[in-house]
Amino acid sequence: MTEANATILKFGYPDTLIHDYPNWLILLRPQQVTAGALVLAHRGGATAFSDLSPAAFAELAQVIPDIERNLKALVEYERINYLMLMMVDPHVHFHVIPRYAGSRTIAAMEVPDHGWPKTPDLTKFLQPPADDLARIAQSVRAAWRRQA
Repeated sequence: MTEANATILKFGYPDTLIHDYPNWLILLRPQQVTAGALVLAHRGGATAFSDLSPAAFAELAQVIPDIERNLKALVEYERINYLMLMMVDPHVHFHVIPRYAGSRTIAAMEVPDHGWPKTPDLTKFLQPPADDLARIAQSVRAAWRRQA
């Protein structure tokens, strides 16, 4: 099984790695559409959701509750969106977008949800410089460990 396909690398792996599982990686999304936005990426080379193994599907039963519990503790989202777009980045992955009215603060950065209460506005995002992105990733990792 490939650990770092092109999609995973595009989203900053290994610097953005938050948590890993046998079949999935959780990465901080470099473009923070909302505070704590993540990418849930399959480790393998699959480019169709239907190509995933039964083990990869089964593992989502653990991964999804972990994501939701940890992001809820970190940014107190009101809703959460999982977007499987795969138009530019071909390997199986989801954009995980915590949703909320107003703004949330993460690693001393305020991030509004421009699309609330409608669909997320993916054209409006905070793209922190590398140092700030590393600080956000560290905040999410620290919160993940506390909740695990």
